[in-house]
Amino acid sequence: MATVLKVFDKWKEFLAERVSQAGHAGMSEETISKLAFQIGEFLANKVDPENEQERVLKELWDAGDEQDKRTLARLMVKLVDKG
Repeated sequence: MATVLKVFDKWKEFLAERVSQAGHAGMSEETISKLAFQIGEFLANKVDPENEQERVLKELWDAGDEQDKRTLARLMVKLVDKG
């Protein structure tokens, strides 16, 4: 279980770095959210979840309509955007 959490934490760190870079590059919060939505769509369609956390995110993604997915994408950005 600790390994799974470390992997998920690494993924959140990676996402946080990308969000930070996008912000420093001058991208608006709206643009970052749109990109997060597009990435979520790609991951949901092309990548098999490797751990429980990824599986939960995929199940939430698959259960939602487009608005729900956009909200989930924004929440993931907020989760990792501490600055």
